[in-house]
Amino acid sequence: MSRAQVQNLLDFIDASPSPWHVVKSTEALLATQAPAWQRLDETAKWTLQPGGRYYTVRDDSSIILFIAGQKPLAETGFKIIGAHTDSPGLRIKPNAASSSDGLTRLGVEIYGGPILATFTDRDLSLAGRIAYKNDQDKIASMLVKFDQPLLRLPNLAIHMNRMVNEEGLKLQKQTELPLILTASVEEQLPQTYFSALLQQQSGIAAERILSWDLAVYDTQKGAFWGAESEFYADSQLDNLASCHAALQALLDVAVMQSDGTRVCALFDHEEIGSESSKGADGSFLPDVLGRIALATAAGEEDYARALAKSFMISADMAHAYQPNFPNAYDPGHKVTVNKGPVIKINANHNYSSESVSAAMFVDWCEQAGVPYQKYSHRCDLPCGSTIGPITSAKLGIRSIDVGNPMWAMHSIRESAGVLDHDYMIRVMKRFFAVS
Repeated sequence: MSRAQVQNLLDFIDASPSPWHVVKSTEALLATQAPAWQRLDETAKWTLQPGGRYYTVRDDSSIILFIAGQKPLAETGFKIIGAHTDSPGLRIKPNAASSSDGLTRLGVEIYGGPILATFTDRDLSLAGRIAYKNDQDKIASMLVKFDQPLLRLPNLAIHMNRMVNEEGLKLQKQTELPLILTASVEEQLPQTYFSALLQQQSGIAAERILSWDLAVYDTQKGAFWGAESEFYADSQLDNLASCHAALQALLDVAVMQSDGTRVCALFDHEEIGSESSKGADGSFLPDVLGRIALATAAGEEDYARALAKSFMISADMAHAYQPNFPNAYDPGHKVTVNKGPVIKINANHNYSSESVSAAMFVDWCEQAGVPYQKYSHRCDLPCGSTIGPITSAKLGIRSIDVGNPMWAMHSIRESAGVLDHDYMIRVMKRFFAVS
């Protein structure tokens, strides 16, 4: 079962090389379900039925799904799992193409905090969306994905960088990150050549393409590894593994028959601080929860009562212990792959976990027969953060930060344990099923 679930996860990730494709993959998953899920337009009036299954999308790369409860919101509150659709990496600049020394390259901007060295010597390509003017002279958008290896960032030979193994690979962010696209085509300007590539891939005339959001991705597919195939590797495990687990839990038959309102919120822009119209620090989730309350005839008082009874699991990946680097970890908080979900704790509230929410999650793990671990960062290293504290503060609801342990977070090729994905799905199902 665990291996099948992870293969399903790898297929989900490989079909989702950008946040916009994550939403598309999620919608494709929903299309296989019966009864049908209904897409709600934020500009339309919402009419909800008890037990109905709904979702809404904001700006193509954030999506919130929910099952309307059979019981009043004031009695049950909201059960929410939040995760994020974006991953750190490289994005293509607006005027990206340039030619020199017989080569055409694409300029990139760093998105979030990737491990830049891992992008070298990989079979890279592009995915995202383009904005264009359609035949009705209206602005429209379309997803694009180049399946073939299109780009490369060749490393410098060790003969020219003799200290690379002692000092590590350091890339100058402006001048050493442009990606090689092709040998220069003298009869075309570089930007014209790139626009022609977008036209070929999208079927939209180059002169109609007005702008784009294009992410660089690794074309290598996800894979199992280890002597017993007990590990798996792919790009974007942070945080598509959590997105996938949350979706699998929400689509469980028992969960869909529960009495309360269940919500799965997958946000873009977590890796750059979440402060946007579709990020966790924006209005998307409060807007959706408020409209659920309005559509189910819950007044302001009942909505406030519902929030007071609500709980959110902020699901984001955790740092697994890597024995080659023992000094990177707190000795008392070594979390291990294939040993269960990790409760992430930080006294300065970089994570939203506190004693009561942690105890509640432990209880759900025990009910689900799932092992659990607790993580605290070294005091002399900066600690990352998640959507948990942001959303908890915005809505005033109790929350916990958890995640499965993984290696090489923010590398273009990350690794995790096969058993942990099943563990996380099981405890998420238990959380959603709690009355």
